[in-house]
Amino acid sequence: MTSLPTQPAFVLVRPQMGENIGGAARAMWNFGLDRMRVVAPRDGWPNPKAAAMASGAGRLLDNAGLFDDTAQAVAECTHVYATTARQRGMTKPVLTPEEAMRDAALRIAGGERVAVLFGPERTGLETEDITLANTIISVPVNPDFPSLNLAQCVLLTAYEWRQQVTDTPARRTEMAGSDWATQGEIDALARHVEERMEVAGFFYPEDKAASMKRNLRNLWSRMPLTRPDVQILHGVLRQMVRWKERGD
Repeated sequence: MTSLPTQPAFVLVRPQMGENIGGAARAMWNFGLDRMRVVAPRDGWPNPKAAAMASGAGRLLDNAGLFDDTAQAVAECTHVYATTARQRGMTKPVLTPEEAMRDAALRIAGGERVAVLFGPERTGLETEDITLANTIISVPVNPDFPSLNLAQCVLLTAYEWRQQVTDTPARRTEMAGSDWATQGEIDALARHVEERMEVAGFFYPEDKAASMKRNLRNLWSRMPLTRPDVQILHGVLRQMVRWKERGD
């Protein structure tokens, strides 16, 4: 029994330049996609320019399905998406790439076979190609310049696919082997600063000293300090004391 695919097939319909096919392969593999299909490439197949541009993603070209027309390329699919920037006068749902790949992930998880159509560089998909699709993917581009390069469109869609199937935090901090400072360590730093500022006569006049110390404590609490940060600030304070003593 043939296992069901775990990702969509990306179908390049009548691509013109080998470089763009290779660029599309690279874009796909950047985001873990390897099911490429090529429909009637203008310059024949295989294409040495595509192989050169694909670089480390050449195996996608080696394994790519070659088809004479779009209908053959999507014959076994249960849901087909078509990327286009033009209005086609057809009643079809139109999704952003993000929503389309969210929908695709759900369909594939449910056992469906999914494909995404990408048109040739010069004209995009023909109306006959769009007719085969269940859903249109429309990128919210500049309306005065809506045309996307083939490899760019593949890259954008592949990225959105990856976002749906991987648990990638929207924000993280690269700690470079360090840890965040604890509240106790920050409190010790604050006390060290206050001690040195007391000696320097910083807290003046005396009736404002308490509020000045609170402001300093608030400053430390707003800083995302690491343990090395705290250690180096302690070192700075100690060195300042030694420098002052040498000056005396």
